[in-house]
Amino acid sequence: MSTPDLPLAPSDGCGDGCACGADTDDAAYLECGLDPALAQLLADAGLDPVEVEDIANVAIQEDLAGGVDVTTVATIPEDAVATADFVAREAGVVAGLRVAEAVMSIVCEDEFEVERHVEDGDRVAEGQKLLSITTRTRDLLTAERSALNLLCRLSGIATATRAWADVLEGTKAKVRDTRKTTPGLRSLEKFAVRCGGGMNHRMSLSDAALVKDNHVVAAGGVAAAFKAVREAFPDVPIEVEVDTLHQLREVVDAGADLILLDNFTPGECEEAVALVHGRAALEASGRLTLDNARAYADTGVDYLAVGALTHSSPILDIGLDLRAAE
Repeated sequence: MSTPDLPLAPSDGCGDGCACGADTDDAAYLECGLDPALAQLLADAGLDPVEVEDIANVAIQEDLAGGVDVTTVATIPEDAVATADFVAREAGVVAGLRVAEAVMSIVCEDEFEVERHVEDGDRVAEGQKLLSITTRTRDLLTAERSALNLLCRLSGIATATRAWADVLEGTKAKVRDTRKTTPGLRSLEKFAVRCGGGMNHRMSLSDAALVKDNHVVAAGGVAAAFKAVREAFPDVPIEVEVDTLHQLREVVDAGADLILLDNFTPGECEEAVALVHGRAALEASGRLTLDNARAYADTGVDYLAVGALTHSSPILDIGLDLRAAE
């Protein structure tokens, strides 16, 4: 196999008979590229099957670099078949199992059997078997690292998010992510946050507004910046970042529905909650750690914004163990 065999789906569709970018029904869309049943599972999880297929293609293309897996081709007979078990090397929360399947499906030249032992979002123990795939041994080994890279990364994010969600349990506060994501992997990383019990903030610059300090400087004030966005995009949700209680009063009076409290202490957050008195939702940001998360949540804020969920979470160690097919 070489990378020319692995084309990306173009934004306007794969060609005649393919609906990945065309204005047709959902069933046709899900038939593009991946196995329809796998595509449906991805869609049910809130992921775009074509985007997942493209990410899987890029990962494999990068690893093959226009050639073949020389070690595997040299050492494994072409007709050899084996079973690969994805196994957790440490305890955590798993995310990205269907993504790993998609990577495998890109490489596998023959049909393969899948046994799913756990689901995305499940807590798993060290040594627990997560997913088993039986197919050509060459295909398993060629896809191994690309599948594990994504699975370990997403499971690490889910595991970290779950730690925050557990700390906040019993309060009304929810942990939310940010746009501090790996380029090209935002939808997957935000999916992992959901698997860990967190909530997604905006997915892009276009689906919601966030008025930050630089916007405030450019607009001539926080209330003026909020008003400008509201007039230009009346139907778009707007969050406004404030640094002081004075700014908070301004934007509340201007009609803001969601306000980000930047680098407020727990005491200042408590003052902000009392001042707003339910007129807007409040999100704490900056200074947040797992150790002080509960203190912030107990002030009555609605959200904790944690960029580290996606930009700093360590991977969850997951390995692939090969065994003879039964």
